[in-house]
Amino acid sequence: MELERIWGHRWFRWGLIAGIWTLFGLLFASQQYLATSRTSRPMAWHHALLLELSYAYLWAILTPLMLWISRRFRIERAIWFRSLVIHIFFGTLIGFTMVAIHDLIYMVYLAPSGMPFSVTRLVQLAYSFFDYGMLTYWVILLVNNGLDYYSRYREGELRASQLEAMLAQAQLQALKMQLQPHFLFNTLHSISALLYKDVDAADKMIARLGDFLRITLENSGSQEVSLQEEIEFLKCYLEIESIRFQDRLKVQMDIEPEVLKARLPNLILQPLVENAIKHGISAHAGPGRIKIHAWRRDGLLQVEVTDNGPGVQERDRGSFKEGLGLANTQARLEHLYGGDHRLDMENAPLGGLTVILEIPFKTEPILMKERYRAYRGTVNGGNGAFKVANR
Repeated sequence: MELERIWGHRWFRWGLIAGIWTLFGLLFASQQYLATSRTSRPMAWHHALLLELSYAYLWAILTPLMLWISRRFRIERAIWFRSLVIHIFFGTLIGFTMVAIHDLIYMVYLAPSGMPFSVTRLVQLAYSFFDYGMLTYWVILLVNNGLDYYSRYREGELRASQLEAMLAQAQLQALKMQLQPHFLFNTLHSISALLYKDVDAADKMIARLGDFLRITLENSGSQEVSLQEEIEFLKCYLEIESIRFQDRLKVQMDIEPEVLKARLPNLILQPLVENAIKHGISAHAGPGRIKIHAWRRDGLLQVEVTDNGPGVQERDRGSFKEGLGLANTQARLEHLYGGDHRLDMENAPLGGLTVILEIPFKTEPILMKERYRAYRGTVNGGNGAFKVANR
């Protein structure tokens, strides 16, 4: 991190580029000096320095431009041919121009007095050796692309590890909720009471508790699941929670069949439903209702969780938002989808609160490069803010 901070300073990058080209200039000057020392026209050491250092510093001035060209026209699978043609053009142009400037400096300032200056001769010399300049361009291009790909690979690994950490945190939070003493006590107490009243119901609740724990453990390593799997998890959770509330909790699910295969983050809906129960049903004296609605629109998977609780007042927005404990949910969405998602809350027209989730509709798992692209979109201007709004 310290190296990245130092590299972020413009003057450090300029100094590093100048230093590298200075070393190359000294190397070229020593080679020029030694090569001509065995001829009938040896070049003086200071003349070799003038020729090669001026040439190296011209490359140093052009290096930021070449790095920009390299980043602007990356050689990637989808656009490799276009980028290749562009780099061949710039490589030829820059290579020929730089060799021509090198030969011009030599012919004007350092050539023996008997060698007259000629534009034709200059062009011929530049054409004969422009491949050296073109090779220099491609070496810079390849080095920059290599460093860029390595940097993006490391950042992608970091994003992946953060996603895994967030998934683990969500799983731990779910397990913590499952193993809280009051949760188990209330569940077991209700099952115990049902054993004397309705053995079939008690048996069903034991089975649902087992299913609930099994589904949680089976998906513990999955970053994404289908909506159908997430709904099965919610059904187990809601059936267990209905024991606590008995007739006070009514759940309605309106799920369009075509969205059941849609992929979404594992355990992403459970915190929304849990908060609907905690802040809607628990705080409501009368019968509680929760509606879960999922459908597809304009390439998006849209899910709404609505309760009939007291909703949220304008003055309580800030504290209510912080009390929901959904920061991890929002962070996971930002890392997976960047700015291409929505997580909003609004007071329902007939009372209560509606939580709205929108993510891209996909039936295949998100690839790591898409997660990284989403993250870059967030860094470069995505807006995944969690909002609370009255309508």
